[in-house]
Amino acid sequence: MQPISQQVQALDDALYDTVQGINILSAVAPLNFQQAKSAFFESKFTQNPEFVYTDTRLDCFERKRKLFNLPIDSLGDEDLVTFYKDVIESYVDKIDQFNSVGTPNFVYNCLRYYGEPNQKDIANAKFLLHLPGELGELEQEPLNAEAVVSLMGDFANQHGYQHQIVIDDSMIANALVTGTTIKVNTNAKIALVEAQALAHHEIGVHLVTTLNSRAQPIRALNLGSPLNTMTQEGIAILCEYLAGCVSLPRLKVLALRVLAVDSMLKDSDFKRTFTMLLEQYRVDPNLAFTITARAYRGGGFTKDYLYLQGLHNMLNAYENEPNFNYLLAGKVSLEHLPLITRLIDKGFLSAPKHISPAILNPVKNDKINEFISHAIR
Repeated sequence: MQPISQQVQALDDALYDTVQGINILSAVAPLNFQQAKSAFFESKFTQNPEFVYTDTRLDCFERKRKLFNLPIDSLGDEDLVTFYKDVIESYVDKIDQFNSVGTPNFVYNCLRYYGEPNQKDIANAKFLLHLPGELGELEQEPLNAEAVVSLMGDFANQHGYQHQIVIDDSMIANALVTGTTIKVNTNAKIALVEAQALAHHEIGVHLVTTLNSRAQPIRALNLGSPLNTMTQEGIAILCEYLAGCVSLPRLKVLALRVLAVDSMLKDSDFKRTFTMLLEQYRVDPNLAFTITARAYRGGGFTKDYLYLQGLHNMLNAYENEPNFNYLLAGKVSLEHLPLITRLIDKGFLSAPKHISPAILNPVKNDKINEFISHAIR
């Protein structure tokens, strides 16, 4: 490992301090999710929900000025300069996104950062939704929040991961990881296989890449390579697949998210997107609300269309990329993998300490799951 110079350390610390508090996922989490859902159902799906968010306004100009004033040209290594330049430019876009949560501008800032579903994404989604088989019903005795907490805790402890677990009553997702904190939805009610998939997704990837990034000599990899969302979510779905936990119903939910984002962009009407899921695809109203809320949160969050595309990209990389595991070194994007590999080879970064359990010990999927997962293009 090459010693990190004072110039690199100082710039890294300044960058980390400048972007502290800019967390998009936390910012778009509605404070009144359950109340808004109850009101929407009481209106018989006729009155669009009004979500409330934490005030995320900040001095955009001052934050951006601090970022652009960071002396990246003094780093002494071309790859380090490129890496920090890309991270800084990425956070300039994130600042606009963060500052516009709950306003009409948010969706445009998301489009600039995440993009939108293309025709191939829509075709993949419709392919999955036309396959025979329903979304599925819960098991007779689904796991509640306490049981999910127990499963998640056992998974993290088994692999020796530093973590904390809390139950949260304001979440849309059943579980998620923020930093090293595993959050479980108070209202979680999910099948065992889904809970196992969540463990591999949230802990096996999102927690693992956080822990690996914190073990790096520089903290910028904890902030993340530009546009790492597709890569990180793609690896998370890939690990569900490698663990034998991904199912056609799960893939259909990801497909519905693509169509919900597409509808949000075209229709800009929550109840219309919700009704489309309800009537065209016979989705349970509770699931339809969750999928629709994910797409409309913050004012229009396009991130959800990336999961299927991410699975395709990561399955291909897993099977063909010799340095695939370096994607776990932190919040790395596939596009940055050659750059990260060079920085590891030079000793500026370290190879990942933790490898996702599903990648270390993949199971043999049945032929149907294997065919369907590889058929996504």
